[in-house]
Amino acid sequence: MRISIITATYNSQATVSDTLESVLRQDYSDYEFIIKDGGSTDGTLAICREYESRFEGRMRIISAPDKGLYDAMNMGIASATGEVIGILNSDDFYTSNDILSTVARQFEQTPDIDALYGDIHYVKADDTSKLVRYYSSRMFRRGWMRFGFMPAHPSFYCKKATYERFKLDGTKIEGFKGDVSCAYFNTSYKIAADFEFLVRTIFVGRIKTHYINKDFVTMRSGGASNSGASSHKQINRDHQRALKENGVYSNIFFLALRYVYKIGELALGRISR
Repeated sequence: MRISIITATYNSQATVSDTLESVLRQDYSDYEFIIKDGGSTDGTLAICREYESRFEGRMRIISAPDKGLYDAMNMGIASATGEVIGILNSDDFYTSNDILSTVARQFEQTPDIDALYGDIHYVKADDTSKLVRYYSSRMFRRGWMRFGFMPAHPSFYCKKATYERFKLDGTKIEGFKGDVSCAYFNTSYKIAADFEFLVRTIFVGRIKTHYINKDFVTMRSGGASNSGASSHKQINRDHQRALKENGVYSNIFFLALRYVYKIGELALGRISR
């Protein structure tokens, strides 16, 4: 089973080596690694090209302008040839060396599933040995999406056929930015297009998913979705919009309950350090 790993880069020279090294360390070799660079002006592309030969033909670099992270992810998914697709951000890395083999084994053992997911954890940006928050998807249930919950998206591996089945008609999306022929993520969302995609597929589409009790990805804190009060306000706006546009009832009070749960995760992170 071929797995396509998609990494969107833009001026990521400070962190992309960790991402590349973690893919190289995987004990599963039937994968393609797609780097979608949006026109970096630092040393990102030079670093990726230095690594290219070490992947022995499994790395593909696409350097072309895009309209942001979700547009880059759309372009990567459209070009993927694997049966299963995963997203690995350019400032994140795999937590262990058996992530891809675990994913492949689960899809082979349960071929009727559309997607699977696990856990992730956040670390300090300047010290990746320091745990900030552990994000477990263990308790996730479909109905919890009304409250803004979703499985940890960096741990989400989905069949290419499922992406195609739930692709949007980009010509009908007001303000859509990007190539309408590969509208997997709705790029008119500022932060939470991944949440909208999961609402569309898991809640409305009722795709069959499977949880794996495993820490998939180590994420540096400080990204677009966890960088202060303004980002949280935008996330809540995006979540409300995503639920409404997909015909799922929710309200601001439902969404506020997610932060009570998040406080517990943060407390556990502090205890674990």
